Amino acid sequence: MTSREQTGFMPKDHASNAHVTWLDRLTWALFAPITAPFLLKSLRGGSKAEKERLLKRLGLPDDALPNLGSWKADTGFLHLIVDTILERKPAQVVEFGCGASSLVIAKALQKAGGGQLTSFDQHEDFVAKTREWLGGYDLDANITYAPLAPSPGGWPGLFYDIPPLEPGIDLIIVDGPPWTIHPMTRGAADQLFDRLAPGGMVLLDDAARPGERIIASRWKKRYPDIDWRYWSGGEKGTLIGVRKD
Repeated sequence: MTSREQTGFMPKDHASNAHVTWLDRLTWALFAPITAPFLLKSLRGGSKAEKERLLKRLGLPDDALPNLGSWKADTGFLHLIVDTILERKPAQVVEFGCGASSLVIAKALQKAGGGQLTSFDQHEDFVAKTREWLGGYDLDANITYAPLAPSPGGWPGLFYDIPPLEPGIDLIIVDGPPWTIHPMTRGAADQLFDRLAPGGMVLLDDAARPGERIIASRWKKRYPDIDWRYWSGGEKGTLIGVRKD
């Protein structure tokens, strides 16, 4: 979601949450006490100096990212995204959960010489605001509304109902849906792993949280053709996967 405005501690509710089952809600309640410390840590969002460094390396004005923290991407994760794009120069990037990261991805792609960003989010109003936000910086991206639906692949919770995508994705960035749907709801991002190009990369934000740790364990077992490692930088940790050539 757009990070132009300050947001609360919990993600915005959504009509599709009505489709969350009682078992999903029970799982969320059981995970909430052990997830809370990670959420509190994420409120910081990174230091002022790191945000200034991020904006400077991208050539963005000082007010381009007025609010970070809460459930938004932190500066550590955003720097990792920029490092990855400038080094790898991906042609096709897919993002789950639009907002501050969308602005950073689009600008980094521009600096890297080009590339297409396709970003999905379940809040239609935020999709429109994010398009407008990026347009204000002359950045082009395919910011797309994708309602939430029961997760495919045997995963619990809900995930973005996305259209079929062509193979050859170079980078998948997973920063949604929110954990309040289910602690493991982001696991269904693996529906695109067979679309990864050789050498393609996956970045899962919030990888230090208990739910994401379970996702990581399952992904490692299901996808031995992807090399996985945990990156402890930033406030929330990141799971990095690289598909073997």
